[in-house]
Amino acid sequence: MINRRTFFTYGAGVVGSTALAATAGAQGQPPGARSTGDERRGHSRLPAFAKGSRLVFQGDSITDMNWGRKESDRNHYLGHSYVFLIAARLGVELPEAQLDIYNRGKSGNAVWQLRERWQKDAVEMQPDLLSILIGTNDVGQGLRNPARIVTPAAFESDYRFILDASLKANPNLRLVLLDPFVLPTGPLQNVQAYQVRRAATDRLCEVVAKLGKDYQAVHIQTQDIFDAAAAEVPPEHWLWDGIHPLPQGHELIARHWLQEVAARWPQRR
Repeated sequence: MINRRTFFTYGAGVVGSTALAATAGAQGQPPGARSTGDERRGHSRLPAFAKGSRLVFQGDSITDMNWGRKESDRNHYLGHSYVFLIAARLGVELPEAQLDIYNRGKSGNAVWQLRERWQKDAVEMQPDLLSILIGTNDVGQGLRNPARIVTPAAFESDYRFILDASLKANPNLRLVLLDPFVLPTGPLQNVQAYQVRRAATDRLCEVVAKLGKDYQAVHIQTQDIFDAAAAEVPPEHWLWDGIHPLPQGHELIARHWLQEVAARWPQRR
């Protein structure tokens, strides 16, 4: 469980360069002055990647955020979710790694729909790291249509299929699994609606935790992160409709993603 008093600083190490720049400015260094690599990195803890590593992010609309399907349009090819923020930070902090980053989230998808497109949109992408955030539509589809209820067992079965397929293609694949999450904002301010959706979401979070352990993946407890954030600042500051993050919500995901990935695969000093 994330301590509610530390959620702001949890992950702050990855933005150490910002604090360092502010300190330098206060000590008389002109704004925008070029810093050395070590100064630019500050005391931040960063993930280690082999040069040219390919990172693929998969999921639903929370990941998608209108990424450009036309790859030649470099203004929009990553969308504007946490994927964009992670890519931006790694691009500044690790330019020498020349990372190859792709967003393959698709709005409205549940895990069974990931399974249907997995070969093309994941396996054939040949990632070195694969990050998955899925589950909110598995809950939502069942709430809208009882005939389409996705049980935790079915969720786990489809999720295992896509993980097994990816690891068969690349046994050295790095995996990052994020929990689905909700907060009582927008339509989910209705107490009963929130309780029903939260209970179903929590059951899928248990599955993700189990898979994270079984597949030795980095497991990011996104629901706990947002619960801690909402205990300090009202939940509508983070998720506008109970499901989709505002910019600061995406930044919160990005910070924790970077810290957890760096903890698993740290750079050697």
